Amino acid sequence: MSKTRRMVLIAMLAALSTVLLLPILQFPLLPGIDFMKVELSIIPVLIGVFTLGLSDGFVILLIRSILWYLLFNQGPSTWIGVPMNFIALGLFMTMVWLFTKRKFSVRNYLVGVVFATVTAVLAMMLLNVFYALPLYRLAAGFDVDKLFSGAVHLFSMGSFDVTINPTYLITVVLPFNAIQNVIFALVFGLVILVFRKNRVVRFYNI
Repeated sequence: MSKTRRMVLIAMLAALSTVLLLPILQFPLLPGIDFMKVELSIIPVLIGVFTLGLSDGFVILLIRSILWYLLFNQGPSTWIGVPMNFIALGLFMTMVWLFTKRKFSVRNYLVGVVFATVTAVLAMMLLNVFYALPLYRLAAGFDVDKLFSGAVHLFSMGSFDVTINPTYLITVVLPFNAIQNVIFALVFGLVILVFRKNRVVRFYNI
């Protein structure tokens, strides 16, 4: 693939990924938890990973994240949430890639998805405890401990207070991210079925 064609494909996939960030295309999963929504911007990124390679997939993800800040910035929720989203999606696509890069098969894909889901869920739980929730309290005055009982205080650094709320983590963070990753896997699986023999989009390891 020529350098120009590669750059054009990266730009097109980043643009498509950004379009999928439109609020009208996002949807909540859990009843009563409207502040956590699923967005399918990872699908064009995964197409980039499987047509160009993992490093270019991260370039597409980075461009999409920058455009998210520029086009859909909603204040503290965006500034705090986008880095978490980048890490979670980066872990997901990396794990899927590692298990399928030598040989793509249904079995390898499913194993990769399972490991990707577990890794992303654990990462999001840790990031919520030590990064997101403390910053949401400081920057936006949003405290989930007032909505979900059972918080356990860990430590404080001035006004930066870190607590573990098992109820919130187990009933919200865990199921949301697990179901979200299953949706990613199903949608991308359908994309592969449609395009695996297509002359326009070539998954080079399939």
